[in-house]
Amino acid sequence: MCGRFSLFNIAHLTEAYPYDLPEDAQPRYNIAPSQSILAVIDDQGHKMRYFRWGLLPFWMKQMSAGLINARGETVDQKPSFRRSFADRRCLILADGFYEWRKEKQGKQPYRFTLTERKVFAFAGLWEPWTSPDGDTIDTCAIITTESNEVVRPVHDRMPVILPRALEDVWLDDETAVGTLKQYLVPYTEGPMEADPVSRRVNSPMNDAPDILQPPVEY
Repeated sequence: MCGRFSLFNIAHLTEAYPYDLPEDAQPRYNIAPSQSILAVIDDQGHKMRYFRWGLLPFWMKQMSAGLINARGETVDQKPSFRRSFADRRCLILADGFYEWRKEKQGKQPYRFTLTERKVFAFAGLWEPWTSPDGDTIDTCAIITTESNEVVRPVHDRMPVILPRALEDVWLDDETAVGTLKQYLVPYTEGPMEADPVSRRVNSPMNDAPDILQPPVEY
């Protein structure tokens, strides 16, 4: 699964994704479910918008935490995701993600990045959800797949990272579902790194650069 990620390289974000950045965009070091996250959609041109992380299917009657991940193997079959996969795909922007490995001192968080430390895009889905009061919320989920050789020692799943060459195809309404499924594979387009970080990342209340520090040795 993918339950936490970061997006603080704002300089590269605006260079790599030159769309209108929301005025209130801030560096984020510890993005957690139910929070607002930046994503790109194709709405008569590429647009960057905020979405609530935790997809709520249109038929859900009450607000909940939502579904933060969708398994790539079954995303086109599950009722919760099938319609979004066909019609509402997005690029969820990040510069790293976290997973935890059980060690002697407890669960140790690791941050995974591209070696170049650049911003990249997760394959995402989005869905507008209307509350019983008539308020509409745009919600989203990250698609996951089996881990590559970098992530596997820590966790058996990882988010689908789309190569830059496939991002526009992912957003294109004309791309066939069968073609889209071929993209839901472990990332192998370039080197990745895994770095142990502070256990302060365990709490979503901690959203500052110090969570990237190496763990304290006991």
